[in-house]
Parts: sequence; structure tokens; C-alpha cells
Amino acid sequence: MEFIQTLLANELVVSIFLSLLPLVFIIVYALVVLYTEMKVAAHIQDRVAYMRTGWHGLLQPIADMLKLLQKEDIIPDKADKLLFRLAPIIAFVGTYAAYAVLPFSSIYIGSNINLGAFFLVAVGSLVVVGILMAGWASNNKWSLFGGVRSAAQMISYEIPTAIAIIIVVMITGSLNLQDVTKFQDGGIGNWVVFGGPLPWSQKLMLMPFTIITFFILFVSSIAEVNRTPFDLPEAESELVQGFNTEYSGMRFAMFYLSEYANLFTVSAVGVALFLGGWSSPFGTFMSGPVWGIFWFVAKAYVFVLIQIWVRWTLPRLRVDQLMYVSWKVLTPWLFACLLAVGLILVL
Repeated sequence: MEFIQTLLANELVVSIFLSLLPLVFIIVYALVVLYTEMKVAAHIQDRVAYMRTGWHGLLQPIADMLKLLQKEDIIPDKADKLLFRLAPIIAFVGTYAAYAVLPFSSIYIGSNINLGAFFLVAVGSLVVVGILMAGWASNNKWSLFGGVRSAAQMISYEIPTAIAIIIVVMITGSLNLQDVTKFQDGGIGNWVVFGGPLPWSQKLMLMPFTIITFFILFVSSIAEVNRTPFDLPEAESELVQGFNTEYSGMRFAMFYLSEYANLFTVSAVGVALFLGGWSSPFGTFMSGPVWGIFWFVAKAYVFVLIQIWVRWTLPRLRVDQLMYVSWKVLTPWLFACLLAVGLILVL
């Protein structure tokens, strides 16, 4: 008992424990979303999917995970072995670092820094480095094509994502995601239109532009995580598999886990910026630190479900269409929203 109390009194031990909580969450969440995705895809395609392993196949994601971890770890002879080994680690670290600034609750956030939104955009670039490194190090032309596509795509769609974040920062006056969430606290009426000290006349004038910004952020987030219809870096019909063609075993699992963790990250960012984060939709009813975690995860999970639904509904875009959507549709619209929001706030 004394040993446990000594450990709890050690700030370093407590910090390590709190920093590992998101990892536990990611592993459990990935299993749940994997099962959800397979079931949603099956129902859309009029089939049953997992049914044999456990009740309605509930244990199948665990079986898949155990099988993947037992696969042989193969490194191609002509691959750049150092970069080949580093790539999945860098990709996962970039994804995991983003969880440091996600406000899961009013009392739990990994790092409550004042530049939280800026930090998210910055560490997201590490994922691009990992994917491009994987494509280059594999010494496979299909992997390289996938890596280059991914880099071009993620860099292109980071621009509308960053502008959408800037619009929210202009309205709330803070880059801290906890402050942005508190700005929207007080129920569903303060989401998207934002609460805070702004008069209702100004909020109503801002609302059309914030709704457009939210929609564009959601589209950009799908492209950021390489999901259909923006899954060109992993186009199986064109590139065999994509940037991770040569990967197997644990290293492939890290890319897989990184993709699903990133899926939650972009959904959580949209929730924190526009949908009240951990705040209850019913105002003070069903609110509090524990309820905050529930609302934050539940809201983000809804958007994960929408992205799964979109994946199994829409066809893949061509490369030129992908770039057209980013540079000629989303970015100009966001610049217009940025200008409009600025004028409303000033005048």
C-alpha cells in the first residue's frame, strides 16, 4: 500500500500513467470501430459479415488483431532498412501526439497548452513524413506512388483544415481547445453559433459561415485520413495496396492503428471546434467531468460512423478531381468565410 502511495506521489509516474491512457483508449476504440465498419459495410452490401467468432462475431476483431501480431515481420532485401523500420513509428507518433491536446473532459486533457489548435496542425505533418518515408524506403514503385499521392493529398487538405481552425480562433479568441469548448458550453443552442460574450445578432450573422466552415472541415478531415472517396494513397485496384504494400506483422498493424486513431482525431477536432466538445447538449443536465468524457467520445463516434457510411457509399475520385476539390472548391469558399467572419467581428 505504501509503495502505491509513493508511486502516486511521484509526478513523473503520474504523468506517464496519464499519457498512456489515450493508448489504451485507441486500442479499445480501434477494435470497436473495426467491428462497426465491417458490420456497416455488410449491411450496406446486403450481407452479414462477422457471425462465427463470438455472438454475431463480436470476438472477430480480437482474433484479427492476434493473427496480425503473429505474422512474420518481413523486410525486402533492397529496402532502406532503417527508414523502413522508422516509418510506421513516425506515422503512429504523429497520430498519438495529437491526443495530447484533445479535451476529453473539463478535467482531463493531456496538455492544456495555449497553442493546442496550432499543435494539432503541426504534429499532423509527422504522419505525412512517415507515410512518404514508408513509400520511399520500400523500394517498390507502387509504394512510392502511394506515398507521393498521400503527401500531396494531405498537404493540400491541411490548408482548408488550417483555415477552418483559424475562423474558429477568430471567433473565440483562443487557440486552446479547452477555451474553445467552454465558449460553446451551455447546451446545443451554443454549438456552431458559439456562446461567449457575442450578442445574438452577431451570432446569427456568423452562423451561415460557421456551418459552411464546419462542413468543409468535415470533408477535409476525410481526405486527411485517406478515407474513401479520397483513398488514393491506398487504391488497391491501382497500387496493389499503396504505401504499406511491403509491410507485414506489427509494422503493418501500426499503420492500421494509426489510420483508425487518426479517424477519431479528426472527428474529435470537429466536435471540439464546432459541437461543444465535452459539454452536454442539455445544458447543466447530464453534465460534469465523467459525463463530459461520454459526450465527447459519443459525438466523435457519430462522425466516425458517418465517415464509415461515406466510405461504403461513394466511389473513389480521380487524382485531378481530388486536387480540384481542395484548391478550387474548399479553399476559395473558406477564404470567403474567413473574410466574412472578419468583417462581421470588426464592424
